[in-house]
Amino acid sequence: MNSALIIIDMQNDFCTGGALAVKDGEKIIQCINDAQKEFKTIILTQDWHPQEHSSFASNHGAEPYTNIEMEYGSQILWPDHCVQGSTGANFHRDLNTNKSDLILRKGSNPKIDSYSAFFENDKNTTTGLEGYLIKKDIKRLYLCGLAFDYCVFYSALDGANLGFEVFVFKDLTKAIDLNDSKKTAKKSMIEKGIKLINFS
Repeated sequence: MNSALIIIDMQNDFCTGGALAVKDGEKIIQCINDAQKEFKTIILTQDWHPQEHSSFASNHGAEPYTNIEMEYGSQILWPDHCVQGSTGANFHRDLNTNKSDLILRKGSNPKIDSYSAFFENDKNTTTGLEGYLIKKDIKRLYLCGLAFDYCVFYSALDGANLGFEVFVFKDLTKAIDLNDSKKTAKKSMIEKGIKLINFS
């Protein structure tokens, strides 16, 4: 009763054919739908960027996947993705969205990127998710979705730092694996006490 399933960014742009596709991203969707049957509280996150977003390489005349220094620190520059109102920003058609209690849109501030479901990348601006979970007396979080080494990772880390017991369904997520980021994320989560488990 006091657990929640948080499904991270299962959007078209992160699946095959999308602007920032994670290899085989859509292949986890059916199992994510199955997992939803086990939870009363289900939260979906949705990347929701304005076209002028500062994390887009195109807005800096730079190559994607290069780094730039922002006011809040180092930022990877991404291909344009999950632009507000675009087909790429929509949830994948195979994802069951009917059971969700909350759809949390993130990354809408053009000046700050937002990987985590809890905080924007300045580590200070909150999304409101913590308060929502506290009001529902949620103590334990189960995370899945895309991508393991970015938005799932940072959401899990912030959840643990806020005092939630955090689990990641490692078979219900896929990684971008940029510069060994999958290995780094896995190591950091284990060190933080986040439990990496399989759903099936």
